[in-house]
Amino acid sequence: ISSELLTPSKDPKRVQQEDFNTGNMIGYFKIAAVCALAFASVDAMSFEAAMKSGITSTRKDKQVANLVSKARPTKNSRLHRGLNQEAEIDLTGYSVNFKHCQFVTAYNDELADNEESDTVLETQKFVIFRLCRSCSSCEYKSTYGEYIVHLDDYLESVVEYLKEEQEEMCNACEECGQGDDAEGDGDGDNERRRRQLVDCDSCYEECQKIQNMEENGYVDATDFIQCNRVYDPDDDAGEELYAGPICSGSGTKIKIGVFKDEECSVPASNKDVEEYLVDEDGNAAKLSHALLKSTYSPYSCIPCLKENQDADDGAEPEENELCKELFENAGKCESPHGFSTGYEQLEDMYNQYVQEETVCNFISSLHAGTYAEDGEIVVSGANARAGGSSGTTGGQKFALAFFILGTVGLAVYAAMLHSQLTKGSKAGLSRQGGAMA
Repeated sequence: ISSELLTPSKDPKRVQQEDFNTGNMIGYFKIAAVCALAFASVDAMSFEAAMKSGITSTRKDKQVANLVSKARPTKNSRLHRGLNQEAEIDLTGYSVNFKHCQFVTAYNDELADNEESDTVLETQKFVIFRLCRSCSSCEYKSTYGEYIVHLDDYLESVVEYLKEEQEEMCNACEECGQGDDAEGDGDGDNERRRRQLVDCDSCYEECQKIQNMEENGYVDATDFIQCNRVYDPDDDAGEELYAGPICSGSGTKIKIGVFKDEECSVPASNKDVEEYLVDEDGNAAKLSHALLKSTYSPYSCIPCLKENQDADDGAEPEENELCKELFENAGKCESPHGFSTGYEQLEDMYNQYVQEETVCNFISSLHAGTYAEDGEIVVSGANARAGGSSGTTGGQKFALAFFILGTVGLAVYAAMLHSQLTKGSKAGLSRQGGAMA
């Protein structure tokens, strides 16, 4: 049977045009798939560039320096001095409030150039916090500034502050029950002020737990805010294991997890850190999370006002080191919330202000669930988008509808072609059969 009889005759130009249209439609789907993957990782790389240029090398850009030299403070600026002179920002009226913890896996140039590295992806750890006039105001829009900082920097600053506060509390607790005459150094007023900061009915029991933690078989979880080795395999052919901070509870908590590398960037998710903890005598130990929980409590704030107990009344207020360190090291997002500390007027922070939109977009992408708890990009989330907000734009809705209709159209077109081919082959066979008869 001749092959021409099995194929309906068509205009060659029409066939060529149909193939071209079908190829175009398939090409659109390929482009869309590539864009979806690339789109999700743009914010991470852009943000890392902003962090590097806006935080660690802001004085190197001559063009920015020229812009800054021509800038002038606004009437709402909180600066104490001129733009090009030594200046400070007053943070004493604010409090720090934890909001979110997130791992992010992104491409790293140094790993790509390292021949010994088995990956080009680096896991970075971030914490989002807010500066607010009060804890309650942190929950309302347009009344706070939002900031992002590396997890290690956040924990180092906050834990140091909390340990100092804990020590002062226990020192003041020791004075409970002692009369004002117990102070023989003439500093009774300051001691009475300190004792007002503690609850004498409950502080003793709490301080005893802290003091006797190791004797009771516990290890403070904050001892592992820096990556530490917890298991050395020696000669048993196992792998070294490390303990360090990890985000949990969909970013609402920070706990101590087990990692496979000394940078604590590759989690060993199937292992429990307490399986590898021992005290000095080799006995099994457990973690005490009391202090660590205070670093991520969403219902409490750390005031930036330094409590100078030895200063005379009426002394000029000062901000504590915690707020200074976090503010200086963080990427800043203030403008979208109608909030301003005036940092854009500082010469060494002006480039951060230029990069503010990039930082805000990245923070929004973390809130929107662009990344999973382990840092991997989530590409299946229906509401995630590269801009960072949790909704879909009109353009995205149109594109989605276009692709859906296009898919349906291709299916219908394929069915029509199949029907025509089937009918054409039957007709050809009938004609040939009639001729042979």
